[in-house]
Amino acid sequence: QVQLVESGGGLVQAGDSLRLSCAASGRTFRSSIMGWFRQAPGKEREFVAAITWTGGNTVYADSVKGRFTIARDNAKNTVFLQMNSLKPEDTAVYYCARSTRLTIESIAYEYDYWGQGTQVTVSS
Repeated sequence: QVQLVESGGGLVQAGDSLRLSCAASGRTFRSSIMGWFRQAPGKEREFVAAITWTGGNTVYADSVKGRFTIARDNAKNTVFLQMNSLKPEDTAVYYCARSTRLTIESIAYEYDYWGQGTQVTVSS
């Protein structure tokens, strides 16, 4: 069983930064790909970023490339999402998720465990 708990969301202004954290339980964290997704009201859940278990490979959605950075600390079973230069269109509930695939996938159904989400609101 894997449990994922996100934290770090909040209300910020455009141009500000936030750092999201996702604490994971379970022995398989260190061998799993971890991803971040987001869902805005009335929209489908969309891929944001993902990282391999070594941290050696990362993938980002075009909309966040150059502004967001995903990282992980396997010793602490935690994955992070550093979000800089936030825009109002980044407003959404952000979820972390685990995948046991061998390569990074950007499709939600490739991830089998999900956190409860953390709200990020960016005002203009």
